[in-house]
Amino acid sequence: MLEKKIRVLIAKPDLDGHDRGAKVVALALRDAGMEVIYSGLHQSIDQILNTALQESVDVIGLSIMTGGHLPICKKLFNRLKEEDMEDVHVVVGGVIPKKDIPKLTESGVKGVFPGGTNFDEIADSIQSMVIED
Repeated sequence: MLEKKIRVLIAKPDLDGHDRGAKVVALALRDAGMEVIYSGLHQSIDQILNTALQESVDVIGLSIMTGGHLPICKKLFNRLKEEDMEDVHVVVGGVIPKKDIPKLTESGVKGVFPGGTNFDEIADSIQSMVIED
């Protein structure tokens, strides 16, 4: 019996033009056995949502370096609800102040990975959340 690979979309929302970290995380997740789709820079929430739908992803990973993580996540969750895609997990990485982590998890974010988070921790967290479904 073949085990289904976890499908992850790594997305760079809005005007965020820093993608080195996102690309490195994408490679680490591939090394951990996941299928990873990288959206490229400057993606709107609708573009991210459309890619997630077309690629049938289990997880949307937002890489955010601009400080706009709270409104971006709110907008994404509103659109996921509108499209009946609430089964897709959302994780966020990048420049995330510690004080915002509880706000993100309360909004529905399943994993928050500030800069410097160990790659194995990110992969293990994603595997655990998808397997628990």
